[in-house]
Amino acid sequence: MTTTTIDGRTLTAADVLAVARPDAAGLRAEAVLDEGARRSLVGARDYIDAHFMTDDAPLMYSFNTGVGLFKDQRVRMDEMQAYQRLTVYAHATGMGEPFDAEAVRATMLLRANAFASNFSGPRVAVVDRLLACLNAGIVPVIPSKGSVGASGDLAPLAHLAGAICGFEEAEAFYEGRRLPARAALKAAGLPEAFPLEAKDASALINGSTVSLAVGVLAQEDMKRVLKAAEIALALTLEALRAEKAAFDPRVHAARPHKGQAASARNVLRMIGDSERCTEGARVTVFPDEARAPGQAPPPRVQDVYSLRCAPQVHGPVREALAYVDGIMGTEINAATDNPLIFADGADHYTCISAGHFHGAYVAQAMDLLAITATDLGSISERRLARLIDPTMSYGLPRNLLAGKKGLNTGFATVQCTMSALVMENRTLSMPGSVDSIPGKSNAEDHVSNSTWCARKARTVVANVETIVAGEILMACQALSLVADVARDHPLGSGTQAALDAVRKVIAPALSGDRWYQAEMEAALALVRSGAVVAAVEAAIGPLE
Repeated sequence: MTTTTIDGRTLTAADVLAVARPDAAGLRAEAVLDEGARRSLVGARDYIDAHFMTDDAPLMYSFNTGVGLFKDQRVRMDEMQAYQRLTVYAHATGMGEPFDAEAVRATMLLRANAFASNFSGPRVAVVDRLLACLNAGIVPVIPSKGSVGASGDLAPLAHLAGAICGFEEAEAFYEGRRLPARAALKAAGLPEAFPLEAKDASALINGSTVSLAVGVLAQEDMKRVLKAAEIALALTLEALRAEKAAFDPRVHAARPHKGQAASARNVLRMIGDSERCTEGARVTVFPDEARAPGQAPPPRVQDVYSLRCAPQVHGPVREALAYVDGIMGTEINAATDNPLIFADGADHYTCISAGHFHGAYVAQAMDLLAITATDLGSISERRLARLIDPTMSYGLPRNLLAGKKGLNTGFATVQCTMSALVMENRTLSMPGSVDSIPGKSNAEDHVSNSTWCARKARTVVANVETIVAGEILMACQALSLVADVARDHPLGSGTQAALDAVRKVIAPALSGDRWYQAEMEAALALVRSGAVVAAVEAAIGPLE
């Protein structure tokens, strides 16, 4: 088992995935607190306990006061434990289906990492408790709806806090079962109760960490989806015997966007040695082509936009991902709660109230991700739609049909499913970060909506992954149906590797007797696991 060490400064998105998501062997990394960070946390907390936690200390928000509009109401030390507990109760107002285990595990790690930066002021025992629950496989039940992304993700984080503290009302998943949190903790061998002390509750619930966790998962998945989309594009280019000219590096030097040039290079490396994308291959008459054998085809000259302009659409996705990567990389190692503490000379700390809990950075980054991902899915669907119509596919069998016409229908409804996902994405890609509703008697008069932005971006990415898998499936079916008639015109080395990888799992259905959902799920699994990308990269080297 690998180990991920958190110190509040050096955690990466790859580290988050290693803890949140099982690897091919079903294992996850264990998270541990850096010893230097531990010493810093202990030193800061010793100062807080000695100087902030007295009934005659100046008012410091959430350390010794109420929250929201009760910011000027002192909480006495003899009421502090009750206040921490009631703070969690008051904010555990989430609704809806729970977040999946990956999102919850990422949230737990990222919250602990935020504390490790030593700007929040909880006891080090809170960090240890988070990591102990995480490493033991405790997954708090966190409803997915109810956060507006300002004052952080208060509702979902309160449910997390209640579960790790063993509140009787809280629930958690453990070893595949949904249990009362106390039962899950006991089964995992952890103490059932974890009392909170001053600042612990507000530190746990105040921060846009759920938005960040969901966003990191969406962002990292989209990186894989983009590579798969360029493999899908290359396969479709081969199936349609398309022109290579639009991917010529001279073209992209004339409009020097880095993203589109990288996409063009990826495609050209896959199909550059292809003989299928040549004028000689186009002379071959395909099964449903309205052309007599020996009759020359019309000059191709240039292809339609979904083929020719693909680098100009894929490229902005790549550059948007680079921007999102920068935002999320900063957020992963940021303190996002309020108030914060700062070392002010030797053995002295100052408390400052500010607004790092506001999720605008994450919200806007996720909206951008959703918009660009939606467009990637849209152009992929337009390509796969061409594959089923012989008037647009240059003679591929209608509907990519195998077997007896009429008795069998082919891939027409597969295309309908993908078009449904495109339409869903178009609605989901409407920006959520421009929306704001004041809350808590206008104490929170501008909110970010970051949690919804991250949730819908992740849904969009998952839909696009399915669309891209559909294009790969359909292009491989097309290439299989014409394999014999086009055998004198080999595919490019990259696309041949992709086709071989798909065929290992999904044999071409030349009879038409098939359960299409099973094949769609198999294609999606190949994309999700990275198997198709790995096969291509083994053949031609890493894609950009």
